[in-house]
Amino acid sequence: MKTLFIECNMGAAGDMLMGALYELLPEPEQKQFLETMNSLFPDKIMVTAVPMEKCGIWGTKINMAILGQTESPEASHTSQNPEGHAHQNLEGHMHHHNADGQTHSHTLHTSYPEMLAQIDSLPIPTSVKEHAKAAYQLIGEAESSAHHTDISQIHFHEVGTLDALMDVVGCCMLLETLNPEQIISSPIHVGSGSVRCAHGILPVPAPATAEILKDVPIYGGAVEGELCTPTGAALLKHFASQFTAMPPMAVEKTGYGMGAKDFPTANCLRAFWGSMSILPVPSPRQLPGSYTARPLAGIAEEETHPDYYTEQFHSLDQILELSCNLDDMSPEAVSYTVNLLMEAGALDVFTTAIYMKKNRPGLLLTCLCNLEEETRFSKLILTHTSTRGIRIQPYYRRTLDSQFRKVRTPYGEITVKISTGYGIRKCKPEYEDVAAAARQCKVPFAKVFDAAMDACTNIYL
Repeated sequence: MKTLFIECNMGAAGDMLMGALYELLPEPEQKQFLETMNSLFPDKIMVTAVPMEKCGIWGTKINMAILGQTESPEASHTSQNPEGHAHQNLEGHMHHHNADGQTHSHTLHTSYPEMLAQIDSLPIPTSVKEHAKAAYQLIGEAESSAHHTDISQIHFHEVGTLDALMDVVGCCMLLETLNPEQIISSPIHVGSGSVRCAHGILPVPAPATAEILKDVPIYGGAVEGELCTPTGAALLKHFASQFTAMPPMAVEKTGYGMGAKDFPTANCLRAFWGSMSILPVPSPRQLPGSYTARPLAGIAEEETHPDYYTEQFHSLDQILELSCNLDDMSPEAVSYTVNLLMEAGALDVFTTAIYMKKNRPGLLLTCLCNLEEETRFSKLILTHTSTRGIRIQPYYRRTLDSQFRKVRTPYGEITVKISTGYGIRKCKPEYEDVAAAARQCKVPFAKVFDAAMDACTNIYL
């Protein structure tokens, strides 16, 4: 599964995310991307990608010259020092702070509906427009909530609008080109301290950013300043399917998007491109002796040849384990949830007896599911149990291929599951068929089971 993992150890800003994604493209596509971006507002904006070094790490800094002005370091990871720099506040308004501390605003503004109409007018694919509008809706809703006003009343200054608009559209275009099967983000470092805007000095994360990042794992730290901007927060909230530590993956390429401001820690956002189905499977001749070819009862002669094992090896797949502790639910309610999850298609569901705080007896509920099903099963668990949180752990899995066949026994036909692979063959009668035959023939369960197992030896796949 082609996976994009975004590492936000130094927060997230739109231009930093764009720089990291830009580095994942082949060089010809990088050139085409810049040409497309510069064709959107040829008389108002110029987008360039320049190499930049931070703490010995080289990456790409996306620069934008807007209406003849170049964004300042504070447009990407803002500073508490306003002297002589342009700074974009919560609403996307662009103000200029002079050395005397006075704030001077531009006069051109764009409303939220006008912003959506502007996106619709761009010569870009429809899917890119829809993603861009969805990201802007998150920003608009957060701004309206933070300022207790209707979203239609939110206004963006033209300069700040173009800056943020190009960040959003650029990231959406890059993700359209990369087309990952899933996007995962790390928890987001939001910074600490305070940030200056048109309304005064506000705590970090700023109210709009905090609103966007509801239900997203965030953390502060020793770095002072605003590390996550509303634009960066909205893009991650819209695109990332989950926020967790980096999963095991075979990384094919890494992109570095650089912020302009300098910190003791390298000011960059990293994007890892690779596959979640990792680790090449070696042939049996490279494996421990337990996989050495040897004759097996019921296996055709050609299956004992080493090449047969090599052909039968499959890639490892990855699943997720969702778990939570329960100590305040009735056994009936837990049983209902287990059955519900199984009926919903979970790979497996089980409970384990545990002791919790104050030595209270409880249950550990564990649900195994495929990666793409995590959101659905997490919601089911949160809905039907008393837990407030779910632990998510990725695991590798190697499985045998299975088929269902019917075998004839003195007690009637019994369905058996035959699992094969890696030179291994296993047969197991299905419980329901065995139990039904035992009841009907009035014989012990074990007698029917053994008869079905004997019949399995005559089956060749």
